[in-house]
Amino acid sequence: MINSNMAPMGMAVTPHHLASESALAILREGGSAIEAMVAAAATIAVVYPHMNGLGGDGFWLIVPPHGDPIAIDASGPAGELATTGFYQGETRIPHRGVKSALTVAGTVGGWQEALGVAREMGARPLPLSRLLADAIRYAADGMPLSLSQEQASRAKFAELAELKGFAPLFLPGGNVPAAGSRFTQPQLAATLTTLTLEGLDSFYRGTVAAAMAKDMDRLGMPVTGADLAAYRAQRRTPLRLLHEQGEIYNLAPPTQGLVSLMILGLTDRLAMSGQPENQTIHRIVEATKLAFALRDELITDPGHMTIDAQALLAPEVLADLAGRIDCARAAPWGSELAPGDTVWMGAVDSSGVAVSFIQSIYHEFGSGVVLPASGVLWQNRGASFSLDPQHLWALEPGKYPFHTLNPAAARLYDGRTMVYGSMGGDGQPQTQAAVFIRHVMQGMPLQQAISAPRWLLGRTWGQATDTLKLESRFSAATVTALRALGHRVEMLPDYSESVGHAGAVIRHINGMLEGAFDPRSNGSAAGF
Repeated sequence: MINSNMAPMGMAVTPHHLASESALAILREGGSAIEAMVAAAATIAVVYPHMNGLGGDGFWLIVPPHGDPIAIDASGPAGELATTGFYQGETRIPHRGVKSALTVAGTVGGWQEALGVAREMGARPLPLSRLLADAIRYAADGMPLSLSQEQASRAKFAELAELKGFAPLFLPGGNVPAAGSRFTQPQLAATLTTLTLEGLDSFYRGTVAAAMAKDMDRLGMPVTGADLAAYRAQRRTPLRLLHEQGEIYNLAPPTQGLVSLMILGLTDRLAMSGQPENQTIHRIVEATKLAFALRDELITDPGHMTIDAQALLAPEVLADLAGRIDCARAAPWGSELAPGDTVWMGAVDSSGVAVSFIQSIYHEFGSGVVLPASGVLWQNRGASFSLDPQHLWALEPGKYPFHTLNPAAARLYDGRTMVYGSMGGDGQPQTQAAVFIRHVMQGMPLQQAISAPRWLLGRTWGQATDTLKLESRFSAATVTALRALGHRVEMLPDYSESVGHAGAVIRHINGMLEGAFDPRSNGSAAGF
């Protein structure tokens, strides 16, 4: 039996143990779960730079002990110069270099908005210098480079080695730095320090913004200082699913939160309790296919949506879709799905405030563009735009790109509150479904539900197959049964990052907190 970690006062789960400890320290000092998450977000931006950073986007789902959950969309739109003319001669937007760095980075704006929510909830604010202290120290003095970063650097070396601003920092001497070596980011440390002195708004309308805008102009990026000055993170109404086990929440478009909720809404109608392993996987995979088809047809910038996403979670819609699933045969499949390197983190404090949070730069190391003065590595989220003016995701200045990011939360009818999520692009909703169904519907212990072997439908970044990929720890009987159902199965290593880094925190009805982290990551579940 694999046991979760439990604690009475506060709990944080992240995919890097240093970020978990940053959050825990804030909780110990009486900080709120929101403040703890800002501290963790800053630290993990430094210690897991291949997966997230200040130059990326973020999404928040804040669940108070009473009242409606609050969602924060901290994604950024395409810059004012990101026109189709900017990409003249291109058939698609590149995934690396300045042409891929075309959207405003919303992460820091999300931190700012979330701290505003904390103040509104009555939290006595800790100084920003305290929240960012660990991140500044790790950036300035160095931290041990993770095996995950080494592996990502090695895998993407050919794409990134020629990017001038990237190589001196992340590939010193033209070599891949080894796991455990000291990794410093002095410019980023200075940027974080300036934010503590001037406030987070400096990232968009202060000294930091001015330095970044100068570098963006010199590098020829389509994002401008005016784009930064106009940016504000937005509070949004989260999507809700009424489920047999409770009410489940996720983010509205431009994210694929609808997909995550739809998979759970469909499987809720497929008698998942007591199913053998092969049928659990089969039913979730078939629900995933239907949800992805609707996503690709409908989800985009909410200002361009033609239908209310919440309406697709109506019971009659879900019942009709569930009726199309054949529990005895796999439906045809072949669709290029999106990769993504991301971090999910969760925290719950002693007052019962729960936070589900995601931060990302999209592909490993994002665009590969490092702004020299600030040390900020910029995302390539805008590479998901299309240069076809008729496409649902057609590029326009000021338009928000489609996002795979979607942190999840649930208020269960038995009185528990659960925040959970995963990194992994299109694997996120699949992993969320696996964790929720295994633990909540099938009674698997929480840590076991996350550690157990997982799967991924579709291709990941750099792969050319749309197979159903299974970790090799699945039994031969399960693999054989899935093939007999018509799935094209491909095997992954025993613990593969391809299936994401999952995590969860649960607040039990007696106030006790339970946290579980993913052994595929460098993470931990830290409580007190």
